[in-house]
Amino acid sequence: MSAAPAQPAPLRGATLAITSVALALGTFMQVLDSTIANVSLPTIAGNLGATTDQGTWVITSFAVSNGIGVPLSGWLMGRFGVVRTFVISVILFTIASFLCGIAWSLPSLIAFRVFQGAVSGPMIPGSQALLISIFPPQKRGTALGIWSITTLVAPILGPILGGYISDNIHWGWIFLINVPVGFLSAFLVWSNLAARETATRKVPIDTVGLGLLVVWVGALQLMLDLGKDADWFASTHIIILAIVAAVGAVAWLIWELTEEHPIVDISLFKIRNFAIGTLVLCLGYAVFFANVLLLPLWLQTNIGYTATWAGLVAAPSGLIAVLVTPPAARLLALTDARRIATVAFSAFAISYFMRANFTNDASFWDFVTPTLVQGVAMGTFFVTMVTISLDGVPPHKIPSASGISNFSRIVAGSFAASITTTVWDSREALHQSRLAEHATAYNPIFQGALERLHGLGFSDQQAFGALMHNLQLQAYLLATDELFWISGWLSLLALVLVWFTRRPKPQGGPAIAAAD
Repeated sequence: MSAAPAQPAPLRGATLAITSVALALGTFMQVLDSTIANVSLPTIAGNLGATTDQGTWVITSFAVSNGIGVPLSGWLMGRFGVVRTFVISVILFTIASFLCGIAWSLPSLIAFRVFQGAVSGPMIPGSQALLISIFPPQKRGTALGIWSITTLVAPILGPILGGYISDNIHWGWIFLINVPVGFLSAFLVWSNLAARETATRKVPIDTVGLGLLVVWVGALQLMLDLGKDADWFASTHIIILAIVAAVGAVAWLIWELTEEHPIVDISLFKIRNFAIGTLVLCLGYAVFFANVLLLPLWLQTNIGYTATWAGLVAAPSGLIAVLVTPPAARLLALTDARRIATVAFSAFAISYFMRANFTNDASFWDFVTPTLVQGVAMGTFFVTMVTISLDGVPPHKIPSASGISNFSRIVAGSFAASITTTVWDSREALHQSRLAEHATAYNPIFQGALERLHGLGFSDQQAFGALMHNLQLQAYLLATDELFWISGWLSLLALVLVWFTRRPKPQGGPAIAAAD
């Protein structure tokens, strides 16, 4: 086992600033690439001669491989060191980004996205662990604040940047822009932190646990991503995937609890704050991710917004979050983190309840106002939940704990995306059928609307089609408002759950020494 200083001195001055930015850039790239391709799918599919449905594998392949790669972070950083693992991950991610940018067919792009997602697993937990290690213990909140800002801004900029690049340049550049940023981040981090490498242990890799992890996570991600289009459990393929995921998860859990050197340290869930904090983090993020997906989707498919304008609706929340996060991080050293978490979930609930009153003729600023409130929530949510969940975790196990919490968050977000779109469509169908019951010749309101359209020169078929279209828009509006309302109540539930954790220490714990 190679030795390293147990408590390396914190960095100072320009070196601290440069290294913090370099670590933040690594996180920013990884989070950005999880959303930047979303609005570009039609362009990518058309350019590569594929359908839009086939193009969704560009997203699915990255999510599946990333979900599998994240839990391995703890073992990788314990085996090879946090600095080395992070730098190599960034370099491989950069190479994968270049390959994605020059992909010549859909199969090649999917293969490169699988590679990109798999190697990016250690980037987020690695940057988080290293940021904590280079700041003084009393500045741990500042370190987590820097990390949180990157995870907040990237999902907001992703759709805007992806839409602009696809519309004005070439879709390949949504990946190629990572190349100079990635190499710069890797160079700066290695130059400043190579001498601070953490201690390593030559533990054997848990091949059985790894294999089971690949099987059940892969099956689960595929089931969640493909379930909606396959009509869920009406499809034999989805049933098989569900069985494989369930059996694989149980087998993996039993194996990891009995394995001497597990690939994922499940024993961390014995720590009260980590267990409850991770649960609340997943719940809050799942609701947040569902709304980040639902609002632009509704704006584009029903209100007539372009992808760029739909992204601009969400942009102010990122700006507010950036402004709120630094003072929120400083408050963590002065007050109970659970109080700040209460502010976060209260702001989330208020923003969702405001959205539950949307109408089809709402203005741009009507849509923006709730996102401003959401920005306050975003600026306080991530930094407080990370602080709460890592409180009580031994310093040398922070990389592993970070990997597990991020893995759980990704799975929760994927599940939320699938269930939200499914419920959205099913509720729309229900509302449309109920509204259609009144679209008859016996309803004077409906007949009056038809007559007004006839007066404007519409034929019978055109008038009826226009009214049915408006009926569908109203049905989607009702379904959308219902989901916003549910999101508000789930945020209040998370607010209650966070108070079941113990009060975290006001000041951050010591910097990590190793990934044990």
